[in-house]
Amino acid sequence: MMKPLAIVLAAGQGSRMKSDLPKVLHPICGVPLVGWVLRSLGDAGVDDVCVVVGHGADKVRDCLGDSVNYAVQSEQLGTAHAVMCAGDALAGATGSVLVLAGDVPMLDASTMRSLVELREKNSADMTMSTFRLSDPAGYGRIVRNDEGNVVGIVEHKDATREQLAITEVNPAVYCFDAAKLRELLPKVGNDNAQNEYYLPDLVKLIVAEGGSILAVESSNPDEFLGINDRWQLAEANDIMRRKILRKHGEAGVTLLDINSITIGPDVVIGQDAVIHPNTVLEGNTKIGAGSSIGPNSWIKDSEIAESCRIFMSHLDQAKMGRGSRCGPFANLRPLADLQEEVKVGNFVEIKNAVIGSGTSISHLTYIGDARVGEKTNIGAGVITCNYDGFNKFYTEIGSDCFVGSNSTLIAPVKIEDGSFVAAGSVITRDVPSGAMAVGRGRQENKEQWYTAWRERKISEKE
Repeated sequence: MMKPLAIVLAAGQGSRMKSDLPKVLHPICGVPLVGWVLRSLGDAGVDDVCVVVGHGADKVRDCLGDSVNYAVQSEQLGTAHAVMCAGDALAGATGSVLVLAGDVPMLDASTMRSLVELREKNSADMTMSTFRLSDPAGYGRIVRNDEGNVVGIVEHKDATREQLAITEVNPAVYCFDAAKLRELLPKVGNDNAQNEYYLPDLVKLIVAEGGSILAVESSNPDEFLGINDRWQLAEANDIMRRKILRKHGEAGVTLLDINSITIGPDVVIGQDAVIHPNTVLEGNTKIGAGSSIGPNSWIKDSEIAESCRIFMSHLDQAKMGRGSRCGPFANLRPLADLQEEVKVGNFVEIKNAVIGSGTSISHLTYIGDARVGEKTNIGAGVITCNYDGFNKFYTEIGSDCFVGSNSTLIAPVKIEDGSFVAAGSVITRDVPSGAMAVGRGRQENKEQWYTAWRERKISEKE
């Protein structure tokens, strides 16, 4: 079987979405609609893809990058016109050409493979998917002859009363012979209610020539669910979300509330992990076996090792070593790297910092642009002052250190192994190993000052 070309139609505005964002870029489980289509094509072994862009073309290109080729439909005049705009890609195509919309996120790779295989096995001019709906409003109807062969597709707005009663509908997933598609596209007219060039009109042209069209009826209507408004987007998101959750549940992950957990398609979770309610896992996140995540946690593009505990926290491009824990209300920002058995407590923020094994940072602390050694204790309210308004500076804290509460470390500075910083200190110079640093003003008590001041204020008020 020759590698097919795929033409993905992604030029429409999607006015019913009521959004400045192109319809095909609206996300489902963190992946844009057209991204799901491209994933299915990849799973089907199709890597020659031309995406037809129009409305918001630059945004679509920025999202998809150079993984696909592009054609521009500057004026949206119908689906056949969109395929015509991909003429450069089509010109060199041989064998099969898949044509599908960019807003059908749940289309299965097996469906596309079967259409290509069926067309090539039978040397058909066209193969297509169909399915049935009890309420087919809005869909093009499949018209068959007495022998059961497809002889036409009638758009809903152009259908007669008799045709509107047909329940077999067109999900707009096609596979064409490349040469036949090039031959017939210029013959498609626009004599219809929309004055548009409809791709389904190719059916009539093929039938008129005595060509062959084979249709495969699917028993899974959800696969072809197109997205035209925000409610349909929400429905599709829920279907896809549950599909992903089921995969993890069947693989040995405990999901404590399937109604409030969202997991992206690229997330990897080990056995016996527990995902608590109101947890969102996105991007290329990896969760180790036996870890417990949530509730009320958001994790993106992060690596969590085995037996970790994350409670009511945010992680973005962060790492946690085996047995580490964070939360509640911890914020691990990009390049936060917790080694094994690290404890990060409430209202702690870590950014671009390596935290050594066995270290504890329990409360109300910011560690940024830093390295902290092993078995060090960072007290409440400690801050690394890493930014002077223009440049970032580095703080190094050694192993077996104690940094007292409410201390401020002015970077660049180094706290060597086995040293002690007294609570409330402002540290501006390096602290040598074994030393105690005290960087605060000497306390002075003024006897009876407050009593006298208070009496004076009371008398002034009277």
